[in-house]
Amino acid sequence: MSIHILRLPDVGEGVAEAELVAWHVAAGDTVTSDTVVAEVLTDKATVEIYAPVAGTVTTLHGEPGDVLAIGSDFIAIETGEPHPAGTSDEPAPPETIEATPVAAPVVEPAQAAAPVAAPARPGERATASPAVRDRASRLGLRLDAVQGTGPDGRVTHDDLDRHLASAGAARPAPEPAKVPIIGLRRKIAERLTIASSRIPHITYVDEVDMTQLEDARRSLTAEFPDQPRLTVLPFVMRAIVLAVADRPQVNATFDDEEQMLTTYGAVHIGIATHTPNGLIVPVVRDVQAIDLWQSAAELSRVTGAARDGTATRDELSGSTITITSLGALGGLVTTPIINHPEVAIVGINKMQVRPMWDGTAFVPRTMMNLSCSFDHRIVDGWDAATFVQRIKALLEQPALLVVPPPRPPFPTGGV
Repeated sequence: MSIHILRLPDVGEGVAEAELVAWHVAAGDTVTSDTVVAEVLTDKATVEIYAPVAGTVTTLHGEPGDVLAIGSDFIAIETGEPHPAGTSDEPAPPETIEATPVAAPVVEPAQAAAPVAAPARPGERATASPAVRDRASRLGLRLDAVQGTGPDGRVTHDDLDRHLASAGAARPAPEPAKVPIIGLRRKIAERLTIASSRIPHITYVDEVDMTQLEDARRSLTAEFPDQPRLTVLPFVMRAIVLAVADRPQVNATFDDEEQMLTTYGAVHIGIATHTPNGLIVPVVRDVQAIDLWQSAAELSRVTGAARDGTATRDELSGSTITITSLGALGGLVTTPIINHPEVAIVGINKMQVRPMWDGTAFVPRTMMNLSCSFDHRIVDGWDAATFVQRIKALLEQPALLVVPPPRPPFPTGGV
C-alpha cells in the first residue's frame, strides 16, 4: 500500500491561491482517476479537481471557504499498489493517513456519524449527500432529527419521506439556518464592497420612449426569422457604442492606487447575468465592430456559458462598461453599483405601456427608464447627463442605430 498526496494544482496562470468551494468526496470514499474530488474558485472561474490515481480517500486538507496556496497538500489517496520508487509523491505522515469524516459540500466538517436507524446525538451532524441536504434545507428539516438508514447512518431521501409522513402537518418551524458565505457569493460580496466603498457613485435616471424601437424590433424579427432573436439589449449595446464616441471617459477603467484612468477605443460590454451560482459578468467584446444580430448572437453565447458554468476566464474579464437588467422585474428605478474598476454602468428597467401627453391628448406609449451610475471622480454630472441623453435619443430614434454615419462630402471645385 502507498499514500498518494495530491497537491493543489496550478488552476490558472499567475494564480497563487484558490478558495475551496466544495468537496465531492469524503474520507473512505473510493475514487478513480476521473473522479471529481473538489471544486475550487479563483477570480470568478470555478475549476473541478480530479483524482490523480485510483484508490481510497484518507485525508482531505481544508474546509469549504478556506483559501489554499497553490502547491499545498490537498488530498491523500491510499492506492492498492506499492509506492513506486523514484516518484516525487512522498507517503503522508502517519497522522494524516487516518480517515477523518468530512462534511458534504459547502457545510461545516461532520463529526462522528450516528448509529444506523437513529438520529444523530445532540451536538453531532448527520451525514447525507449534498442532494439530501439541499432537499432537507428546502423542507425546513434538521437532518440531526431524522433517522438515517443508509450506510453508517447516512440520511437518505427515503428517510426524509418517512420523517415527513410521521411528522405530519404539525411539524414545528425550522431552526434558524446559518449558511457560510463562500465561493462565488463571497467573491461577489468582496467586489461589491470594494465598488461601494471606493467609488463615489452618482446615479442618473431618465425615461425613454421605446415605442418606435419596439415596433422596429418586432419588424426585424419577423423579417429575418433565420437571424438571432433580437431583444432590447443589442439595441442598447449599439447605443452605448455611439454614445461613448462623444464621451470616451465613460468607456474606461480607473486604477485607484496609481490614480490612472485608461480609456479604450474598443467597447467591451459586460453583461450582468444572474446564474444559479450568483451574479456573473461575461463580456461581449468589440461591440463597436459588430452589428445588431452579431451582438444578439454573442450576447446569447456568453450569457449561456456563464449560466451553465462553461465560460472561460477571458469571457469573464476585460469589460470596459457594463449593462445590468432585471428584465420584467426591473422596477421603475434602480441604483446600479459600478463594476469596479470601470467608471460607468447602464441599468435597464422594465418596459410598460403608460399614457403619455403628446400636447393634445394622452396616448399609449411603451416607456422604459434608464438608471445609470457613474464614478463621480471621473464623470461629472453634466457628462453623465449628456451620455444618458445621447443613449435616450438613439433609442427613441432606432433608425440612427442601424444607419451608418454619412461619409464626408465630396470636395467641390475644379479637377
